[in-house]
Amino acid sequence: MAGIGFELKKLFRATGVLGVLRAYGYTGMITAGPMLLGIFYLMGIGVIGNHFGLEQHSRELLTSMISYNLLISLIVTGFFSMVVTRYVSDLLYQDKEEEVIGSLSGSLFVILPIACLLYGIFLMMSGSSLIQILLNLSMFAELLCVWMMMNYLTAIKNYKGILIGYVASISVSLGGAYIVCLFIEVSINLLLVFVCIGYGIMMCVDMVLLYQYFPAKGSDFFSFLHWIDEYRPLVIVGVFSSIGLYSHLVIAWFSGVGKHIYGLYYGAPQHDIAALFAFLTILITNINFVASVEVHFYPKYRKYYDLFNGKGSIGEIQVAEKEMKEVLLHELVYTARRQFYTTAIMLSVGMTLLNKLPLGFDDLMDGYFRVLCVGYGIYAIGNVIMLILMYFTDYDGAGISTVIFAVVSTVGSIYSIGLNVRFYGFAFAFGALAYLIFCTIRLYDFLGNIPYHILASQPMVRRERRSVFTYFGEELNRFFLDKYRKVRLDLNEKMDNKMKDKNM
Repeated sequence: MAGIGFELKKLFRATGVLGVLRAYGYTGMITAGPMLLGIFYLMGIGVIGNHFGLEQHSRELLTSMISYNLLISLIVTGFFSMVVTRYVSDLLYQDKEEEVIGSLSGSLFVILPIACLLYGIFLMMSGSSLIQILLNLSMFAELLCVWMMMNYLTAIKNYKGILIGYVASISVSLGGAYIVCLFIEVSINLLLVFVCIGYGIMMCVDMVLLYQYFPAKGSDFFSFLHWIDEYRPLVIVGVFSSIGLYSHLVIAWFSGVGKHIYGLYYGAPQHDIAALFAFLTILITNINFVASVEVHFYPKYRKYYDLFNGKGSIGEIQVAEKEMKEVLLHELVYTARRQFYTTAIMLSVGMTLLNKLPLGFDDLMDGYFRVLCVGYGIYAIGNVIMLILMYFTDYDGAGISTVIFAVVSTVGSIYSIGLNVRFYGFAFAFGALAYLIFCTIRLYDFLGNIPYHILASQPMVRRERRSVFTYFGEELNRFFLDKYRKVRLDLNEKMDNKMKDKNM
């Protein structure tokens, strides 16, 4: 998310409250927009279906289909997201902006066929009709594109365009579904069509914005695959973060509170609804991390590291290190305090509001919401510290922390299936606590001896890591580059022939 830090500084320096609100608003669009869009669709389509008389079983099946598409697409793209983000950052640092769009095309070329093939097989076995298979597969492909493009949108500054994309997506999808249902009988297929339209609009708008910002002149489409070999811990971070966040939801579907909906579709409405609203409580921390921690911490961080490049004396380095640590500690405490206040407010005022909404909240759902609110709050703080570890390029520490989080949360959730249904959610909270503790210890150890980690812990001789991903990327690049050259030569030859004919 460092790509938006510089632009946000200008907004925070703007006069009055308006500049600050714009900064937080733009940050929220970048960091939480697609996930919020998914939540709006889950809620909005459910409300529309209920309003026009869609039976409960069909509403549950529709919710399950959308949830499956969201969760599986997030896990799949998690394999590439961190690596691609690092690759794009390196391209921008080297002033190779013309290669950015090429890497997006290459990543989608790799992900879409494999993921859609496997997910298509699942859909054919799920008991869905042919039209439902096609609609779910379309939505899944759109989501893969949206999640991957989010790794690139952080670098552009057209926030108004991004906002227009979100508003158009929600308005056309939910508004169109409501209007059409006034004239046509509501059905799962009809509502799925409009969800696909919504994500399709968002995908197209994001693509236009990216092509407007980045020149599409590069031909290096698959070099990002080498970054998987170079930064393997980033793959671990992306995959295990998703597993730790969502495994407890999937496990709950097959627990005592879960239910079989249809075919291969399962759900746990009581647990899922509570988790959905509990998840919303961490958005303030995600937004605050980008808008506050990066804006204030990054200048100190950059100044400190620049002094090691022959620009500063030992005394200046020590002063810069002290300033950086003080700012970092202040921002971490500030972020943790905000999350604590948000969680406390949601456990008091939020509970009252949720119980008044027509969501069917009962004592069991209240219990889930309380436990998961605390769990997500702890996770949010731990995740901020993990991102700080990645700032300091402690990728191994970040990877280990996410593995601990995923293992404790997943294994604990599986074990809790045999317990009373009231204990579901505690495993996720314990996993988040283990995540927070490990990240805190790791960061404390790192900050205790930063010069050593910068100077002495790095290898004396850099060895390039190569495996099947690097070779695969090189072969794909070679193949497409040959095709590109051949097409270019054919076009040049045709142009020359036309010029000759014209001269004759």
